[in-house]
Amino acid sequence: MEFNVRRLAADAGTFLSRAVQFTEEKFGQAEKTELDAHLEILLSRAESTKHWTEKIMKQTEVLLQPNPNVRMEEFLYEMLDKKVPMRANNHELLGECMIDSGHEFGPGTAYGSALIKCGETEKLLGSAEKEFIQSSAINFLTPFRNFIEGDFKTISKERKLLQNKRLDLDAAKNRMKKARVADARSAAETELRIAQSEFDRQAEITRLLLEGISSTHAHHLRCLNDFVDAQASYYAQCYQYMVNLQKQLGSFPSTFSNNNQPSGGSSASISVPTAQPAASLPAPPPSQTSPALNELRSTSGTRKARVLYDYDAASSSELSLLADEVITVSSVPGMDSDWLMGQRGNQKGKVPITYLELLN
Repeated sequence: MEFNVRRLAADAGTFLSRAVQFTEEKFGQAEKTELDAHLEILLSRAESTKHWTEKIMKQTEVLLQPNPNVRMEEFLYEMLDKKVPMRANNHELLGECMIDSGHEFGPGTAYGSALIKCGETEKLLGSAEKEFIQSSAINFLTPFRNFIEGDFKTISKERKLLQNKRLDLDAAKNRMKKARVADARSAAETELRIAQSEFDRQAEITRLLLEGISSTHAHHLRCLNDFVDAQASYYAQCYQYMVNLQKQLGSFPSTFSNNNQPSGGSSASISVPTAQPAASLPAPPPSQTSPALNELRSTSGTRKARVLYDYDAASSSELSLLADEVITVSSVPGMDSDWLMGQRGNQKGKVPITYLELLN
């Protein structure tokens, strides 16, 4: 009991001495021992590493999970040391929706079958996204978090101890200056030697820890390479899925058309099917061998024509068509014999004859 009281009294005295020294330094009434330049540089480097590691972590978490509510929920589960419940991501939800609608419209129809294929690909994209997020969390975020919550906390603790030892050293120096009697001066000298020794020892410990930041940078560089590899693999996988889907949708040339897009307009979507070459166009209907076509070619007049099949324009000079619509056609001198000039409202462009039936 007596030992504890003495210990508490000694701790209180040390704390008071540090507080006095710190206050006098702030008011310029006491000298302050400066750390050597190399140690100051190491401390600054450690702070910079902490600052940017935290920012990179935060932005990576936003990239992997843009929804702040979900991020907060995952954080709470992590704090409670509980497993985060599995949930479908946006790609998987869209995939389920497309598959359900495809079955509703009928897998035997072109549209229904295409929806199912798109839905299955969206689910593959969702699965690939989950693998990417998991890989990034383990190989990139976790090492960064371990540095902040482990190594840097140790550095901060030793740095605080160094600050206290520095205050003790400067307080001992001040007492040494104020000592007048021989006994007091002898005691002050002993205290100063001890304080200097403890300060030097703590400075060396702190320096060794701070020099370990170089190893931290090397480790984080390896983690960064892993993250880039995971991203490259993820995007390559997604690209392959979409290329395969594009090829599958190409088997439905009459299902996808661009006839609602104004002539000359631009679109950000991928054009899946392309126009059939003239050599593989459908055979012309018997009605087109009638004198009506010859009459149209020999005059500068126009005729109405019914569209037999959907047609997706291959260039801005062509006009996309929708089966069963009626358009106006005319013959242009010098145009290929397999084509006519078609017009729908203000939209105008070349159309293949084999997709048309001229009306009387």
